[in-house]
Amino acid sequence: MNQVIISAATEGETNPLVPNVWEMGVVLVGFAVLMFIVVKFIVPMFEKTFAERAEAIEGGIAKAEKAQAEASAALEEYKQQLTDARAEANRIREEARGEGAQILADLKEKAAAESARITAQAHVQIESERQAAVVSLRSEVGTLATTLAGRIVGEALNDDERSARVVDRFLADLETQNAGAAK
Repeated sequence: MNQVIISAATEGETNPLVPNVWEMGVVLVGFAVLMFIVVKFIVPMFEKTFAERAEAIEGGIAKAEKAQAEASAALEEYKQQLTDARAEANRIREEARGEGAQILADLKEKAAAESARITAQAHVQIESERQAAVVSLRSEVGTLATTLAGRIVGEALNDDERSARVVDRFLADLETQNAGAAK
């Protein structure tokens, strides 16, 4: 059987290692048509898609960089505003402390003035009450002294001038005794 196959193969005079020219021509034309279609239609579509993607990526990167720059600027502005707000708060706090100290000083001054006024008024009132007490005591002491002197002497001292002299002498003696005891 092997012989039959070998003899059949030798009968056609075609060498299997040598390609057929017609087949090669058809394959080359088909390849050329296929290559033309790929180069004319498919490659431009791929390039267009590639360019769009590259543009989208570059645009996205540019947008991201722009957004990052805006975010950085906003952050810096926020930090500046925060710093300004803190400085303003410190300034307001210091002003409030100063105003508080000024108000406290004013209140102390007013309190001291009011205290001095009340003290002066109290001294005036005490002095007037003392004068009233001295006058009252003088008249009572005078009456008691005249009554006592009248009992000691044995006669009534109804004379006003005489009574006044006796009272004045008695009070002068009392004052000298008090002054001597105070020393």
